[in-house]
Amino acid sequence: MKKGKRFFNRFSESYIDTLAKLYHYSTSVYSKNTQSVLCDTDVRYTYGQFRRTCDGLSRSMSCYGIGSGTGIALLGQSMPNWGIAFFSAVAFGRVIIPILPDSSENEVRNILEHSEAKVLFVSRKLASKVPADCLEKMTLVYDLDTLSVIRRDDNAFTCDGRTAEPNADDLAALIYTSGTTGKAKGVMLSHRNLVHNVFASYHTFKTNEKDKWLSILPMAHTYEMSIGFLYPFFVGASVYYLSKTLATTTLLKTLKVVKPSIMLSVPLIIEKVVNSSVLPTIRRSRTLSWMDRHMQCLLYTIIGSKLKKTFGGKMRFFGIGGAKLNETVEAVLRKTHFPYAIGYGMTEAAPLICGAAPKETCLGSCGTSTWGVQVKLVDVNPETGDGELVARGDNIMLGYYKDPSRTKAMFTSDGFLRTNDLAAVDSKGRYYIKGRLNNMILGPSGENIYPEEIEDVINQMDIVNESIVVDRDGKLVALVKLDDSIIDWKNVREADELIDKIHSISRNIKDTVNHAVNKSSRISEVEIMKEPFQKTASMKIRRFLYKKSSNPDAGAAEGETHNSQNKK
Repeated sequence: MKKGKRFFNRFSESYIDTLAKLYHYSTSVYSKNTQSVLCDTDVRYTYGQFRRTCDGLSRSMSCYGIGSGTGIALLGQSMPNWGIAFFSAVAFGRVIIPILPDSSENEVRNILEHSEAKVLFVSRKLASKVPADCLEKMTLVYDLDTLSVIRRDDNAFTCDGRTAEPNADDLAALIYTSGTTGKAKGVMLSHRNLVHNVFASYHTFKTNEKDKWLSILPMAHTYEMSIGFLYPFFVGASVYYLSKTLATTTLLKTLKVVKPSIMLSVPLIIEKVVNSSVLPTIRRSRTLSWMDRHMQCLLYTIIGSKLKKTFGGKMRFFGIGGAKLNETVEAVLRKTHFPYAIGYGMTEAAPLICGAAPKETCLGSCGTSTWGVQVKLVDVNPETGDGELVARGDNIMLGYYKDPSRTKAMFTSDGFLRTNDLAAVDSKGRYYIKGRLNNMILGPSGENIYPEEIEDVINQMDIVNESIVVDRDGKLVALVKLDDSIIDWKNVREADELIDKIHSISRNIKDTVNHAVNKSSRISEVEIMKEPFQKTASMKIRRFLYKKSSNPDAGAAEGETHNSQNKK
């Protein structure tokens, strides 16, 4: 093992430029290490077992003519076998096509047809999302839970599926993303793109084979795939996966048993912990409220100790990415010295662009540019210093599959990827995301209004779960999903009483927000949402669904959604 470590330190960055080389390196050097575990089951792999299983799957695909360059679709929840399917494709020159678990049947169809995949790995839990006619077109279909073949085209049996060592700039993964704006795009990521992200992660925060990672996010998302799967694979660490659907009770139990040292999360999870537990506990207690004013150091030391114990007691890196972290929550994490880290990126960058390790975070910042990535602001507003953040490096995608026009639109004339995010930068090179360019609202007097800043104010209220602010006919409307304990929608007895309560809550939210923001950012209406917002895999609200009408799931029937009647 020591020899392997020396090889890693001296030569790995120059030697490993493809996922195939990463696969051969890690499964050789760390062959006896535990690679992955499915919690509460007997499923686990060493790196050596992982390699033998991948090699076997690759041979079975070759027997049916599935060679280099062929698309392999992968639809399943996060599990050890997801990684097996992934490397049985990319380590042999094939192209992996991960599909997000929450994709609809129509989205699955579109991805399978647009990508022209010939093989499908699908878990039993998600098999119903695959249209029957799409299954019939597949040469091979594998049960992801058992890795057994559940459908084969015997006419395709040729034993001539030739594989080859891929080159660094060959296509490795085709990842479809709709982001928050609608139409899905097939992002083409090369071997170089994904390997670069592994090294960028290593230079941001060094982990090793002794670390235990707990995976709670979908592996089909580049955030979890690159940093939560490929990075620990590179250093020979172990990754633990949940065998049940993510829920608070399941997560707390798993944290206690696994005691992970590294986790990746989206802001929503840690925000719920702080907003629904930590802050209300302080506010409800006269003693703790007094301590918050006069003895903050002692108070947050106690809270920090309990918070770390809740997460297993061994946590040294809690990565937060996928969306902007609420600054009030971040301030609490800083006071408690919780080892959180911040990452910023996008699928098109595989995904890391900026980041800050636990000891390098700064309130409100997404960190500095990561190793090997150039970042700058363009079209800067001279009055505010805000501009669009753009990036260039070996992590940037090859382009969108079969879509040259949208590919061209994503790059500046000097080859930088447009992120569509407005940002500012300080004297130390730390970037601060202000909001999305296509979310920015132009006020009546030409002022720039960033809805995310208004949402931060709303989301700090105890009664609020989450919110978005949209522009409707020149008026700012706040769509708010309350905490589930505030209104019991299933047991409503008196409609008038419910309406009065909703109006009261709406007025309270509106008054609180308009007292805290500047004149141009004041909201005109508050709309209480019955159903949760529809989200992307990284838990970003799909804003485009809510800009013109009420929540499409909730409807506008009396007693379901209501607007406050106060006008701007």
